[in-house]
Amino acid sequence: MGHDHPHHDSHSHDHDHEHACGEKHTPHAHEPDRLTLAALSDASDADLAPAELSRRRLLLGAGLGGAGLAAGMTGMVGVSPAMADDDRYVERPGSGRARYWLAGDHHIHTQHSSDGQYRVIDQAQHAAAYGLDWLVITDHGGATHARIGVDVVNPEIREARDELRGTLIFQGLEWNIPAAEHGTVFVAPGRNEVAVLKQFETDYDGSVRGASGSTPQNEALAVAGIQWLGQQVDRRRVDSALFLANHPARNGIDSPHEIRAWRDADPRVAIGFEGAPGHQAAGLPAGYGPGSARGFYANAAGPSSFAAYPPESYRTWGGFDWMTSTVGGLWDSLLAEGKPWSISANSDSHVNWSDTSRRPVGQDTADYFAANGRYGDPEYAGRVNLTAGDFWPGFYSRTHVGAANRSYTAVMRGMRDGRIWVDHGALVRSVDVSIRERGRRGTETTLGGTAVVRRGADLELVVRIVPQDVPNWSQFVPRLNRVDVIRGVVDPDHAGDRDTFTAPDTRVVEQWDTSGRTGPFEIVHRLGRADEPFYVRLRGTDGNRQQAGALGAGIDPAGPAIDVIGAADPWVDLWFYTNPIWVMPRGR
Repeated sequence: MGHDHPHHDSHSHDHDHEHACGEKHTPHAHEPDRLTLAALSDASDADLAPAELSRRRLLLGAGLGGAGLAAGMTGMVGVSPAMADDDRYVERPGSGRARYWLAGDHHIHTQHSSDGQYRVIDQAQHAAAYGLDWLVITDHGGATHARIGVDVVNPEIREARDELRGTLIFQGLEWNIPAAEHGTVFVAPGRNEVAVLKQFETDYDGSVRGASGSTPQNEALAVAGIQWLGQQVDRRRVDSALFLANHPARNGIDSPHEIRAWRDADPRVAIGFEGAPGHQAAGLPAGYGPGSARGFYANAAGPSSFAAYPPESYRTWGGFDWMTSTVGGLWDSLLAEGKPWSISANSDSHVNWSDTSRRPVGQDTADYFAANGRYGDPEYAGRVNLTAGDFWPGFYSRTHVGAANRSYTAVMRGMRDGRIWVDHGALVRSVDVSIRERGRRGTETTLGGTAVVRRGADLELVVRIVPQDVPNWSQFVPRLNRVDVIRGVVDPDHAGDRDTFTAPDTRVVEQWDTSGRTGPFEIVHRLGRADEPFYVRLRGTDGNRQQAGALGAGIDPAGPAIDVIGAADPWVDLWFYTNPIWVMPRGR
């Protein structure tokens, strides 16, 4: 169960300063990977367990200790203690730079889903037209899909790859997580992609295995599935495999301890959850939309829901899942442990708002789907569908990933390293965030990374934003009117209770009015002296809808407003969120 904790005063900071900036900035992404508090703590070798000592020596061997730390800042991205012993996931300092920010969508359905409609090429062509660089086809897991769906869709994915060579098209599936909600699972393309996905679905899908109930045995099956995916990478069957939990708060059945168990099962594989669900068009008011809830978040607690979740957790806030939108909430509770957990935003596209196609008559039945693993190809309907709840991939939601190059493995590596920011409605063109020692260029650590610094070092946060200057796909130019800085204390023992879902030492520490900005600008914010581990993340908004955060105005004075069912037009309520950057002070 989650506990209430007293709120502490926010950190004091010196004044910010800002200036126009037209310079293109390439963030540094030194390796190895991300936060390992045990290996980087001030404890002596004698105080560490053998596994912790091994991890420390591994990092020191990679050039992350001694004189290197004493001289200044070293950035690390993408790791947790469970990963540090695996040298294949440890890049050396200076490699893995995020040369490209590639927009994508990891949650997309086709006619191979029992509630989908489109061909793979339909979704891929629209994704490319709406500006996405990568996408994942994630048809629903289940008995029919496990039997024939994985095989049937693969040739279509390969054909789309040939047709759209500038677009990275992954094959995945939407996993019915045993004892929980849904999740995206996908692998790097290769000769075993079908075999690995098919075996995973057969052996670990909650629907296929009859393991949907909230029991310890089913929870253990979910953990085993994530570990099995990691084993396929270890055995070189696939180059990479990733899992993200989808719409985690929609039904309240993803408990905090389950999410922590997924994350800890294999942090190379389990990397995060949807910060913002798909189905954003569902909030469009009746008359020109479905008149439902953004994300179809219109539920209430059920028999399998985690009892401590409050009623407001079943709604989106500014289009974002309650677990992410609540400052000091569940996402922050995970981050406060000093372990990676990323967020994403996607379409969850099944049937799209304003489309003019339909499933073909005679090939649109459950019997046809069961026999063929798909519906027939869509046909012209002669009408506009204004009751569907989805947007085409890239039309509204985007997940931006920092990658070393334009390749499948680079995108997956960038996601694993936490180089991610997300937005709705093309709110901004770009966001670049880094932490450095005050005034010292060339020492930056960027999203997903850990700035390892001398204790007492004077730090600053550098934010570079390029505002939007072209219309989005609803034909208006969005305006970024505010940017918020959110800061939290890192305590590895924070969640002694695995069902904790608050982080009382996390709060909004600064809000910048950015209204009227029309060109690139930079803000440099004093973080003060590094005396304890902490993390920083950003949030931005058009400022149209806001209210005090779910945990009170002292934590979040002007956060996203809870979305009203039937009156939640997504285009007038736009936000961006970034992944965190951690700070780890060293020395006395």
